[in-house]
Amino acid sequence: MLPRDPYPAEGWAGGKGIKRGKVRDVYDAGEGRLLIVATDRISAFDVVLSPGIPGKGLILNQMSNFWFSRLRHVMPHHVLATELASFPPPYSQEPLLAGRATLVKAVRILPVECVVRGYLVGSGWKEYQRTGSVCGLPLPGGLALADRLPQPLFTPATKAEVGHDENISFDDVVALVGGGLAEQLRHASLALYEEAAAYALERGIIIADTKFEFGLDDNGHLTWADEALTPDSSRFWPADTYRPGANPPSLDKQYVRDWLEASGWNKKPPAPQLPDHVVAATQQRYREAFRRLTGRDVAT
Repeated sequence: MLPRDPYPAEGWAGGKGIKRGKVRDVYDAGEGRLLIVATDRISAFDVVLSPGIPGKGLILNQMSNFWFSRLRHVMPHHVLATELASFPPPYSQEPLLAGRATLVKAVRILPVECVVRGYLVGSGWKEYQRTGSVCGLPLPGGLALADRLPQPLFTPATKAEVGHDENISFDDVVALVGGGLAEQLRHASLALYEEAAAYALERGIIIADTKFEFGLDDNGHLTWADEALTPDSSRFWPADTYRPGANPPSLDKQYVRDWLEASGWNKKPPAPQLPDHVVAATQQRYREAFRRLTGRDVAT
């Protein structure tokens, strides 16, 4: 078993906290830098669940850093350092941060969730059944649940601090950030997805969809930020059990969502307590995705 998150619910008191997110905490590291700490918290339907998934923060942090490094030729990213000894004090003196924290360049995050869909599933499948399109983008008739799309689709959404993100059109993205930057977001998102999906498929993982976040650095350059192709931000399907026409088994957070849906919960706080078997099975799925994609086990 991976170690449980050592941090109290209110975060780590040794640094200057800036933001406490659903699953990550952000600290000021000075000189235009931030320290992002991935916790073991897990959320679904915009609610933080209890208990967390032991070791989840280690997996998410190290998987993000794997992808940031592997795809750095596609898009510049915000990572400055991943090793404890390279963090500024007092963070360098806190061993509990090892493996679950990353030092990054502070960027101005753009107000767009850059979603890329390669397969017809989830809300996209529901919309296709009603309208024959996904996020307003028309598709050929006769597609089945979980079919591979003719080509990956850029389907952006708003970034909601509270409540659900909402799908928006490309024209809406242009209105938010300008035409040139909107084109850069679309191009970068599709390029990252296509290269990651090809790599993952060679290792027995289908990346059905994922979401990216980008920001602008001090020079106005587009920069890949936040997390990268994790089981929290992506749908990972084992290729050997994939069959169009049904929801494939997944190696991501969908297992938790499915359990919550079946529990009869009304998706309003408080959420039901996750039973031990759901916690254990979720951890196993996250670890398996990490092993297949990186070729190693998570460092503890």
